[in-house]
Amino acid sequence: MRGVVFDGAEVRVVDDLEVREPGPGEVAVTIRAAGLCHSDLAVVDGTIPFPVPVVLGHEGAGVVAAVGPGVTHVAPGDHVALSTLANCGACADCDRGRPTMCRRAIGRPGRPFIQAGVPLFQFASNSSFAERTVVQAVQAVRIPTGIPFAPAALLGCGVLTGVGAVLNRARVAPGDTVVVIGTGGVGLNVLQGARIAGAATIVAADTNPAKADTARRFGATHFLTSADPAAVREILPTGADHVFECVGHTGLVRTAIDLLDRHGQAVLLGMTAPAAEAAFAPAAMFLDKAILGCRYGSSRPQKDIALYADLYQAGRLLLDELVTAVYPVEEFTRAVADAEAGRVARAVLTF
Repeated sequence: MRGVVFDGAEVRVVDDLEVREPGPGEVAVTIRAAGLCHSDLAVVDGTIPFPVPVVLGHEGAGVVAAVGPGVTHVAPGDHVALSTLANCGACADCDRGRPTMCRRAIGRPGRPFIQAGVPLFQFASNSSFAERTVVQAVQAVRIPTGIPFAPAALLGCGVLTGVGAVLNRARVAPGDTVVVIGTGGVGLNVLQGARIAGAATIVAADTNPAKADTARRFGATHFLTSADPAAVREILPTGADHVFECVGHTGLVRTAIDLLDRHGQAVLLGMTAPAAEAAFAPAAMFLDKAILGCRYGSSRPQKDIALYADLYQAGRLLLDELVTAVYPVEEFTRAVADAEAGRVARAVLTF
């Protein structure tokens, strides 16, 4: 079968992958569509350290092909969106409703794939850049059959991360003010999360002016080509209640803090290099400001993916508009080039 493999030196689209059958508590899924996320590229450039060789992809949707013993919530033929969170469901954090904090969901990559007799690692317990993958049952979330696979794929990462950061982590309230730095795939979902939450003023900042119309469509009330504090304070004189850094630039972490009003909070979503450090003035924090980390939108995938699917069907959550271009998996290189050039909000690969 076809898939996208990174061997530590180059990325190749191969056609000789094999994947094992599902075991107890596992689900085999035939992938129909998979979103190209910055995190996949971060594995290739080393920002996210990961063992190789690895089958990439972590934002997918498809059809259940088979289930292992003990799986009852999905069955062959069901349409599913896949989360990247293979949480155990039994530890203290899972029991408290915090599956993103499950220690068994971090690391411990499996190797369900084989190519030419060599085992390959699975990225993010998912590897949706393959025609078929095997995931933990908790990762497969049933979705209505009326949702096309290309937009459905985005539910599993970009939407969960962006919208979840607003609703679950920051808990933006009606009337709040929001600044979003960076309007890529995650940033756009932060914008629409703020809109859904009822934020009164939503300022999007991105250096690419061509993104202005899209940002406004997703919920921005204002668009700036810089997160310069002077420009933002012309709109929000006392600062913002919530600032989301969606780029992963250490300098913008300081900017996010500088843009806060009293009792405001900066939410860090952009992925920086593991050893990168950011500097800020601690004295500013005595005005009850806060810096929040956020893993995967602080999501509960089985609950949240189903919720976001309902919001999509009700016309409140934009998914189709995120899918700027669709590519057959064989055109992976072109999809990457378009994504890196900022020509697409989200590129989707199809099988």
